[in-house]
Amino acid sequence: MSDELSIKPIGYIRSGKALKFNARHQPDESQAETNVLEIIEGDIYQKALQDLEGFERIWLIWWFHRNKDWRPQVLPPRGPAQRRGLFATRSPHRPNPLGITPVQLLGIKKNKLILGPCDLVEGTPVFDIKPYIPSYDSFPDSKAGWIDEVDASLVEPPEFKVQFSPQAIIHTDWLRNEWQIDFRDRMLEILSRDPSPHRTRRIRSRHGELFDIGCGAWYAVFKVEDKIVTVLHLKPSFPLKFLNDSTRPEIPDRDAQISFRLQWPEYVD
Repeated sequence: MSDELSIKPIGYIRSGKALKFNARHQPDESQAETNVLEIIEGDIYQKALQDLEGFERIWLIWWFHRNKDWRPQVLPPRGPAQRRGLFATRSPHRPNPLGITPVQLLGIKKNKLILGPCDLVEGTPVFDIKPYIPSYDSFPDSKAGWIDEVDASLVEPPEFKVQFSPQAIIHTDWLRNEWQIDFRDRMLEILSRDPSPHRTRRIRSRHGELFDIGCGAWYAVFKVEDKIVTVLHLKPSFPLKFLNDSTRPEIPDRDAQISFRLQWPEYVD
């Protein structure tokens, strides 16, 4: 048997989430959201979609198309800074970067599947669809190893309070109003639980008593005093030479970052 197999996509996700930071690690159905799986056009796939109407949820089998390598032990974003065996995690960096996700099926319009909340970025290739069958696919009483311990700790209220300085409010409002970029909820969720440096959560120590957290194409600079996290200001994550280099691959929020640098040069390292 050949040690290589060949598969090809049946469609692509249209989620509008250009950055991995904007895609949660699991779908969150408490927040209203609509996404689309655009199936490759053709009679053969239209026939394959027959009878899918009536299923409330489906499984998507897909490809982590942005990930190029993997390692046997990884640092999960949830819980303490402790490395775990790859196969005991949902890390996207895998020997064969396949992913599976259960999503709500809200409707079917020709070759487009209308989906509920989804943890996939824009353009994710999808290889297969399977119906979600509750009596076969749900085992709510099963043990989940170390994740049970992390989930138990998350039941407790957040340990830290997060507040914004006046300048941080100006920056975040400007991003939201002028560029429709808003990562505050996700940032608050992470910082309120644990603002300590963590590679996977993209939190690092800066000079002095300052820290920053990577939020897609941006950094939020913050400080911690007792149990209060104060977000001081934002800054672009890409250097100016990259932003002005037209030969480089597409950079997320390029125009917004250039505009930020012109308006607030004092907040750019």
